[in-house]
Amino acid sequence: MQYKSIKKEEWDKVLESLLSSHTIFASVINEFGQDYELIEPVDIPSISYNKPKPATSLKSFFLPIKENVTSERSAEKPRIIIGTPNCDIEGLSLLDEIYLDDVFPDIHYRERRENTLLISADCFGIQEHCHCMTYNIKPYSTINADLAVMNLDGNMIFRIISGKGKEFINNIPSASPVDNKEIISAIDKEHNVTESLLSAANKGLPDYETTGKLVTKARVDIWEKYSVHCVSCGACTTACPTCTCFLLIDKPGFEKVKQMDTCQYPGFERVAGGEDALYELHNRFRNRYMCKYVWKPEKFRSLACTGCGRCIEGCIGKINKNEIFMELAK
Repeated sequence: MQYKSIKKEEWDKVLESLLSSHTIFASVINEFGQDYELIEPVDIPSISYNKPKPATSLKSFFLPIKENVTSERSAEKPRIIIGTPNCDIEGLSLLDEIYLDDVFPDIHYRERRENTLLISADCFGIQEHCHCMTYNIKPYSTINADLAVMNLDGNMIFRIISGKGKEFINNIPSASPVDNKEIISAIDKEHNVTESLLSAANKGLPDYETTGKLVTKARVDIWEKYSVHCVSCGACTTACPTCTCFLLIDKPGFEKVKQMDTCQYPGFERVAGGEDALYELHNRFRNRYMCKYVWKPEKFRSLACTGCGRCIEGCIGKINKNEIFMELAK
């Protein structure tokens, strides 16, 4: 991989100059926690580069909760998104498969993808529920993003991933190639530390394929046991980087509004005659895991769960999906 380096203070100046021509979102830590913020000059020093992870998934930038898909749109400034963890970058792979389909592409999704420069951030450390490596996903990006960034001792090190990323970094005069082996070793050391933490924290958790087999064979009493705490709020699917179910609502004047939906809502599968295959809570609860670990793998190459842990963190009922899988694996 190719790397380029720039001093942190120089990089901050580059970002400030880009604000006149680009819309920039970045991961920021403040009194409310860590999440993406629309960046103004005053926010630049607060950008978080290598601490996992923003509360909001990357999905929200490409699939708005609600949008009119028939209205005319004005041109938007190019976007730069900084600080995205690799679990979200991997989640984007599945969205690309779905929404950039050769036969039925989503033109609005495609425009947003083409208009966005993605600068992922290698994870230095983990959060309690991170488990990306269990599904063979590294805590750093080597594909799908345009660049990856690391803040090492006041130097911003950029790993070049795509042609778009190469063009962007090459247009920054103060960014120079990294040929210092000690810097590369320092990056590898950070990767190894994070990978070790992830491996230690998730011992015994079944991998993606095994989880699919366990979910398929699971008895109904398992789903009844855990779903009793579910309040059908949909927080798990809203926070998930790969859940993308939606409604298409007809409005007067032949307008159509696309609104995100979730299989965890009552009535999700109710049809005109009143039949509802997911009427019972435990069936809706099971449906999500079947979708992620069984049905999606039958149709797509990309993973439908990237191990970010947001569904666990956002659950009002304090349901930990990994505890379900560990029980099934016994």
